[in-house]
Amino acid sequence: MLRKRRAGEATLAWHVAGLAAVERIQLSSPSFEHGAPIPLRHAAKGLGDNLSPALDWSDVPAEAQQLVLIVEDPDVPFRRPITHAVVTGIPPKANHIGEGAMNEGELFGAANASFGRRGYSGPRPIQGHGPHSYVWQLFALDTVLDLPKDLTPDAVVAAASGHVIARGRLDGTVER
Repeated sequence: MLRKRRAGEATLAWHVAGLAAVERIQLSSPSFEHGAPIPLRHAAKGLGDNLSPALDWSDVPAEAQQLVLIVEDPDVPFRRPITHAVVTGIPPKANHIGEGAMNEGELFGAANASFGRRGYSGPRPIQGHGPHSYVWQLFALDTVLDLPKDLTPDAVVAAASGHVIARGRLDGTVER
């Protein structure tokens, strides 16, 4: 019954008008290729080890003041995607987040994810629902957002809206 129901690509932060910008940031992971399956060690407990993957990026504009990372699953059978991580306050000169670094929720300025906790919550799609995409979205901002740590993903998107000067994206998949 839920197999064909999905939030959809258009519901991602990537498609919020205020977050639109040139796609110049090269975002990658040593754990998986863009569009490829994500190793189960990065999936949620009960399916994997819930270990956040390492991320690397380049080509952040020199005028960037801050980076924001949002990880979402647009394939959930809801009206909106599930947010698996929000990391705010990333220094513009940073070019890497190490494996497991997002798990503690204290990296830079992590906000609350859809699960009501800070830090990384790995993929765990509904069994038999088909493949789910997990989308890592990195936004370079022209300002520094001074945000409290208990913000929701929607509040982070609203605060960043209108300030994105470049962005990059990395997609992976998990299926059960």
